[in-house]
Amino acid sequence: QLRFVESGGGLVQTGGSLRLSCAAAESGFSIWTMVWYRQAPGEQRELVARITGGGNINYADSVKGRFTISRDNAKHMVYLQMNSLKPEDTAVYYCNAAHLLVYNTWGQGTQVTVSS
Repeated sequence: QLRFVESGGGLVQTGGSLRLSCAAAESGFSIWTMVWYRQAPGEQRELVARITGGGNINYADSVKGRFTISRDNAKHMVYLQMNSLKPEDTAVYYCNAAHLLVYNTWGQGTQVTVSS
């Protein structure tokens, strides 16, 4: 069964940084478009960033200039570097493959909490 494992979350003060990691257990990873989503309490899950197999990148407007998505295909890893964090970035962060979103299956995610 396909599986993504997120890590790297934690508690940080406003203005701080965190680096999230996502490990993919399956082959074929290198050609997949990978995405980071987040879900705050009481809110719908929202797209944060995406990166194609060829390295094309898109960000949500709310994180542009602060977050950086990257990938290491050899290691089957996707990363989300988050700088200048704000309290509104507090959420559970999830990674997934774009072509699997239709199944609405998610891993455990990693909690990011930004204190003011």
